[in-house]
Amino acid sequence: MNVPANEFQLIDSIRRRVPPHPAVELGIGDDAACMAAGDQGRLITTDMLMEGVHFTFPSSSPHAVAHKAINVNLSDIAAMGGIPTAAFVSICWPGNRDDKFREEFCLGLEDACARFSVSLAGGDTNSWDGPLVVSVTVVGRLEGKPWLRSGARPGDWIFVTGELGGSLAGRHLDFVPRVAESRALREVVSPTSMIDVSDGLSADLYHILEESHVGAILTAESIPIAPVAHQMADKQPLDRALADGEDFELLFTVSPEEGRKVLTSPPFSTRLSHIGEITSNTDAVLRLSTGTVVPLARMGWLHPLH
Repeated sequence: MNVPANEFQLIDSIRRRVPPHPAVELGIGDDAACMAAGDQGRLITTDMLMEGVHFTFPSSSPHAVAHKAINVNLSDIAAMGGIPTAAFVSICWPGNRDDKFREEFCLGLEDACARFSVSLAGGDTNSWDGPLVVSVTVVGRLEGKPWLRSGARPGDWIFVTGELGGSLAGRHLDFVPRVAESRALREVVSPTSMIDVSDGLSADLYHILEESHVGAILTAESIPIAPVAHQMADKQPLDRALADGEDFELLFTVSPEEGRKVLTSPPFSTRLSHIGEITSNTDAVLRLSTGTVVPLARMGWLHPLH
């Protein structure tokens, strides 16, 4: 038996071994699962954050960490084309944290939910001698078909919202999930695939390519790089945009016709960039500013299993 070395190998192993259930329309492999629920589908996603892995104190405030715990899940619902409705939060409190810490954290949860009209509907708490651990499950509704990673087609244009590469300068805590942008897109286009940029532009594009069995060519000069990425000298700004992850922008594909439509009449004020095209082979390449085309390295967050 092959032992999974990282998170993605473990997920793939479980995906192959666990049989589907008829009530689950869409299971492992996208940003959220989809359950049948009358005339509308129900999206369900979950994410866990751990102190020392995803954030540290005191460089992060309890309020900001609580925001992130909710927002990473809202980003997943947005990437599936859904509208978040309810959150369930389970917390394992460190034994050395006081009431003020817990109160600030809970206020952060409430504020993040209120911003997007999400009900904080339940959860669980416990305590131990280890670091803070918070697991959030968010439920959302669908008004149409879910947007998957598996629908990209040769010739489709590749788009991304916002700017990339600023997460390590603090944006991983204060980002705004693109819920409104997702809803606006559904009004005007039908994305053929979508994912949120959590592991890094390169890694998340590869998720789409592998699920869709296609390739891609990205144009380096078209990738929107956050200004702060140019101020961090230890890595090239383009590499930060490709690999740092936790930008939580929407990466999606549409037909050329719909691509021209959103470029001519953007459905929202958030920056929207056409960064490449889907190709019929399974290679991913990057066109540099010199015109040279090089293989696109698979860079980004990879959670090892210790």
